[in-house]
Amino acid sequence: MSKEWQSGEDGEIRFPLPFRVYDGTGKGKRRPLVLYFSGNAFGAAPPRLGDAPAAAAMAEAGALVVEADFGGPTRNLFPGALEKAFEALKHLFAKRKRFANLHSPVLVAGDEAGGNLAASLALKARDAMPGELAGQVLLSPMLDPRMVTVSFRKADAIGLQQRWSDGWDHYLAQASDGQHPYAAPCLCTRLMGAAPALVVTSDDDPLRDEALDYAARLQSSGVSVKTRILPDHLGWTGLYHGRDGEWHSQVSTEFSQFLQELPH
Repeated sequence: MSKEWQSGEDGEIRFPLPFRVYDGTGKGKRRPLVLYFSGNAFGAAPPRLGDAPAAAAMAEAGALVVEADFGGPTRNLFPGALEKAFEALKHLFAKRKRFANLHSPVLVAGDEAGGNLAASLALKARDAMPGELAGQVLLSPMLDPRMVTVSFRKADAIGLQQRWSDGWDHYLAQASDGQHPYAAPCLCTRLMGAAPALVVTSDDDPLRDEALDYAARLQSSGVSVKTRILPDHLGWTGLYHGRDGEWHSQVSTEFSQFLQELPH
């Protein structure tokens, strides 16, 4: 499904981050191109060794998925991580004919800490390149450094509470960064004009409440939003440890339908 990590060398210019490509069976002039960021709590968790199950699910739905690695001790700090991610996004727009097709819609996607980057990129793209980004896919995005929701308080049951606390402390090098809407999208008061969103969580997800709150706020701001809450028996929270599960086919289906509903 995926190729090995590539250093970033891509012909005429260097891709800003190490990357790998998940190439499914999709074809056509409008084959979607997705810039994807996986989650490891901003570096507070061990790096994933195998393929990203969520990236594979989107590739199976017909997209070409470029996973960019924002890990490492220097690349996953705000605002540097977001700036590198935005450079990667601009690179995909400039080189989308090489990756997919000149007419390919470009989306951002991510899970957990990667979902934070995807949501932040959607806001930055709204401001810096309005109307260009086709969509954002937020898979249990890690959006709220306050960590006070009801679902989050249950997180200790699956051993993630300290991991996320450490992750936020690492990502937000300065306390004031936690108030920046690009660092904590849940605190952004101006969401109008962001790209259409697919937000996925589950009944037993510690990040469920902040994901659903953000989805509701996007929708109330006039953004087209599709929200999916998976039942807990599908094993969605295995996503945080890079584990696949029954949720895989559900995400692939939801993503495929989301693509079909995007404006052409």
